[in-house]
Amino acid sequence: MGELTDEEAFFAARGFGVKIGFGKRPVVLVIDLTKGFTDARRPLGADLSSQIKAANDILASAKNKGVPVIFTSVRYDNPNLIDAGIWAMKQKGVASLLASGDGHELDERLSTDKQDIRLYKKYASCFWGTDLLSILINLGVDTVIMVGTSTSGCVRATAVDACQAGFRPMVVEEGVGDRSEASHRQSLFDLNAKYADVVSLRETLDYLSGLPTPSAPPA
Repeated sequence: MGELTDEEAFFAARGFGVKIGFGKRPVVLVIDLTKGFTDARRPLGADLSSQIKAANDILASAKNKGVPVIFTSVRYDNPNLIDAGIWAMKQKGVASLLASGDGHELDERLSTDKQDIRLYKKYASCFWGTDLLSILINLGVDTVIMVGTSTSGCVRATAVDACQAGFRPMVVEEGVGDRSEASHRQSLFDLNAKYADVVSLRETLDYLSGLPTPSAPPA
């Protein structure tokens, strides 16, 4: 970390941005790294090649330690986008996430396994209208490591809800991206100030490597 900017120093002096720290029982939440968002030619897309690479680094380390992984996708099943509600009026690009297309499918560059949890959602937060909260409680986790897109939308909304639900949100800086660099940077600043820890890829990998290795099941 470099020297604080004037704005960062202003917030820090008032008690914002205190480090939460990783907990003991993490989950990795890969938010919406699907074709509709990772193909820059599509309405909602952006080039997220570096974020996918960072996500795969985290996934490899997490799975080596038996850390559960959840992949989320936005998918609309109604051809008239009734299940998208007002959001379909606000941003026409959601039509590219219909179940009849492939926009909701995970980017093929991601490292996935059969035991990974898949979660479909309709809106920004991974908690809204899904069973994510129940899943996290059943897994007994206390820390949600987040990668994906977009920083200003689904990542931010999920991090805020995770904080409100009593989990430690860890947003991996190199693992999240946005269509707008300005929105990306401002969202990271705001999240780190009030709702989450914005952590580096190196911090995250070091944390994961320090977790106990799961015991082998009995023969």
